[in-house]
Amino acid sequence: MALITVSGLTKSYGSRQVLHGIDLNVDEGEILGVLGPNGSGKTTAVECIGGLRDRDGGSVSVAGMDPATDPLALREMLGMQLQQCRLPNKMRVAEALDLYSAFYADPRPAGELLERFGLSAHAHQPFGKLSGGQQQRLSIALALIGRPRIAFLDELTTGLDPAARREIWEYLRLLRDDGVTMLLVTHFMEEAAYLCDRVAILEGGRIVASGTPDAIATATGGQETSFAADDAIDPDTLRRLPGVASVDLDRGRVVVRGDADSPQAVLAALASNGVTARQLRVTAPSLDDAYLSLTASAPTSTTQEGSLR
Repeated sequence: MALITVSGLTKSYGSRQVLHGIDLNVDEGEILGVLGPNGSGKTTAVECIGGLRDRDGGSVSVAGMDPATDPLALREMLGMQLQQCRLPNKMRVAEALDLYSAFYADPRPAGELLERFGLSAHAHQPFGKLSGGQQQRLSIALALIGRPRIAFLDELTTGLDPAARREIWEYLRLLRDDGVTMLLVTHFMEEAAYLCDRVAILEGGRIVASGTPDAIATATGGQETSFAADDAIDPDTLRRLPGVASVDLDRGRVVVRGDADSPQAVLAALASNGVTARQLRVTAPSLDDAYLSLTASAPTSTTQEGSLR
């Protein structure tokens, strides 16, 4: 069941059109990653869906409500963490949590969030004295304090060290398992691959690819099999194998690129020719590779409009 439905979303700033008719559905209890280069329209799209910006065209339904006409009711179930969190410099961490708690009928306990996000020792520290990472963690805590049914998270782990980033990922997975639906804007491909059920890649205000992280990764690249061999093997023997696209030599290693079945074909050919492969490595395409390929080959002016499910 789709909890968020967007159709033909458009947005312009003056004469510059930022969103060119975006379509997407997000199911309840799903984490959707929104990826794209700077200026691709990610934040604008999420803020239009969340009701922070007025859209120019198209329709948006979030839990059956239009953010343009039901903003107050929507905010009761929506938590938002923006790219930049700014609070009064003298406001203390615990004060900020107490203030936000007052907006909701059944907030999460402030102590639980302080502990979860590593802020217990900083509860009485002014916002202006926090490090960038601590401010970011407070921003996430404030977005989740109202027990939101839906959470919009924009670059949530920017500035965090790897350990803190992984702890927050695990907490978000627990929330997802409890039924919280999330839109996650991120530049970290590892974060998207680890957290997201599906991702949408934006370029020039259009969706150029969508699907599971694995599906997008494999759709834009094949497997790479590389090895060093004690005995030479004719490269043409490998090139004739089914599913093999190219065979190259790179610093003494044979590098074979092909489809998902090509590694098995290469290994079988080596065995039948009596060749022993050393330092064998099979590399699957990554979401990072797919992202670079899609955004590099999708000029703003010519990209075909895309839709997400």
